[in-house]
Amino acid sequence: MIRAREFTLFTIVGTSAAGVNLAVVAGTVPFGVSPLVANVIGFLLAFVLSFVGHARWSFPAVGRPVGLALRRFAVLSVLGFGCNEACYAGALSWTELDYRLALVVVITILGLLKLLASKHWAFAVA
Repeated sequence: MIRAREFTLFTIVGTSAAGVNLAVVAGTVPFGVSPLVANVIGFLLAFVLSFVGHARWSFPAVGRPVGLALRRFAVLSVLGFGCNEACYAGALSWTELDYRLALVVVITILGLLKLLASKHWAFAVA
């Protein structure tokens, strides 16, 4: 079960990380960087913020091995990013949405799945 505190903090941390990702995309595409390449760069920067924020605030646990949580979160994030990139590519190809709006839509839809997987697997206390 997701507690209100966890949901709120996950949303704050996730929104901050998504903001970093979106800022990188919006800041680099006008200079000729492909939206999909910019999204990879944004993901890498957002990953650091996301892991630290979730490990410290969203799902803190005394006695949880940080290395295990980092590995699990990395797996979850890479798989999630694969879905993100595929959905983003589809949105860019099959819709006429602005590249920034398309990324916001994709990040929002996939966020709930990441919340559940983070709570119950990546940051679960062994």
